[in-house]
Amino acid sequence: MVGSGSIGATNVLRALQQKNIAHAKKIALLTVILDAFKGAGVILAARACDLGADVQWSVAVLSVIGHCYSPFLKFDGGKGIATGVGVMLVLLPIEAMLGLLAWFVVGKWSKISSLASLAGLGGFLISHYFLNPTIAGIESHAPIIIIAVVIIWKHLPNIQRILQGKEQKIV
Repeated sequence: MVGSGSIGATNVLRALQQKNIAHAKKIALLTVILDAFKGAGVILAARACDLGADVQWSVAVLSVIGHCYSPFLKFDGGKGIATGVGVMLVLLPIEAMLGLLAWFVVGKWSKISSLASLAGLGGFLISHYFLNPTIAGIESHAPIIIIAVVIIWKHLPNIQRILQGKEQKIV
C-alpha cells in the first residue's frame, strides 16, 4: 500500500511527489479527469441509449458507489468526489460548476484536499437546493442525497483529522 491506499488523485499526488513533483501533478490531474469521465461517461451512454431521467440518476448513484466500493478492490476505492463531479457536470452542470468553484477557493485557501472536496460538495448541495426545488423527470432529491451520504461517509476519517487539526496539506 502506498500513502493512504486510496485510488484518488490526492493519494496519487502524495505517492509520487517525492520522485518528481511535476510528474506527480500531471498524473494526479489525469486521475481526476479519468475518474470524472467514469461518472460522466456512463451518464452520456445512458443518454445516447435514450434512457429516461430515472435510469440516468440510478446510473449516477451506482457509478459513485461503484467507484467508492469497487468489487475489484475488495469493496474499497476512492472517495467519490471526481466521479460525482463527472456525473453532476452532465446532469446538473451549473450546480457542478458552483461546487467546483467552492472546491477551488477552499483548496487554494486551506491546501487541504479533503476540506476542499467537502466544501465543493457543500457548495453543490446548497446551489442545487436553491436552483432546483425538484429534479425534472424524477421529482426527488434521493439520488443526490445518496451520493452525498456516500461521499461524506468515505470522508469520515478525513473529517476526524480535520477536527483534530491533523489532516495533511497538499503541495
